Amino acid sequence: MEYIDYYKILEIDKNASEAEIKKAYRKLARKFHPDLNPNDKESERKFKEINEANEVLSNVENRKKYDQYGKDWKHADDFEKSKQHQSKSQRSQSTNFSESGFSDFFSTMFNQDGASNSRSNVKFKGKDYHSELEFDIKDVYKTFQKIFNINGKDIRLTVLAGIDNGQVIRLKGYGGEGMNGGPNGDLYIKFNILNSTMFKRDKENLYTPLNIDLYTAVLGGDLIFETIDGKVKIKIKPETQNGHQIKLKGKGFPLYKKEGEFGDLYITLNVNIPQNLSEEEKKQFENLAKLRS
Repeated sequence: MEYIDYYKILEIDKNASEAEIKKAYRKLARKFHPDLNPNDKESERKFKEINEANEVLSNVENRKKYDQYGKDWKHADDFEKSKQHQSKSQRSQSTNFSESGFSDFFSTMFNQDGASNSRSNVKFKGKDYHSELEFDIKDVYKTFQKIFNINGKDIRLTVLAGIDNGQVIRLKGYGGEGMNGGPNGDLYIKFNILNSTMFKRDKENLYTPLNIDLYTAVLGGDLIFETIDGKVKIKIKPETQNGHQIKLKGKGFPLYKKEGEFGDLYITLNVNIPQNLSEEEKKQFENLAKLRS
């Protein structure tokens, strides 16, 4: 793996502050953004390099590992574990991990003639990557495909209907490259599902209030109601009480990984009492009160 100088890419000094890193990244990202350089492969390449450099240097822990281990920074944790193992099992040997780079450590696995020694079977899994995707609740009502970029790689992801807010999925082998024959790391994606609707979601069920007028509550009637999936007709029974709940079976949210299955929609009816009554309306209500008594 070739060494990439992230400081050089962002055109900053190695002692640059977090604010300087952020400023440099924004400046270069605007300059080489694909929208401003359509069909320019070199600008696209530079843009990916800039994003990769910023991902490392803007993170305190990643930057510390990069400064210490260079191109092998992604395997810093594995290196530290190996160093501890070496110090315990081979205290009599004088291998100096602090002065030799991570690549030097791997070179000690082989003899001078290239033959592997007893440590040549040590394999290191690549670094796991973590990312987040944000969608609206309407987006995940149906299964769809999304292409997104992770460390310069375009990944086509099928987002299944019904995925929940905060849910994490794993894409095996889409993380960092393994070393010494080890497997690649994995990519973990967290989904942030925003809700721009009037519906409250509880797993596969949806809940919402609905205001109706007094006359419809007393006499009954039909209403057209807009669900996430389209309009439906709701039948209001005569003498419906305030707070009554209507259940629409199968009109809730899709079940994750269960194509064609849906939860239910619960509608709570709120009866609006008429205001600003005219004198004639008041008399009519008084007459109704007398009839009821």
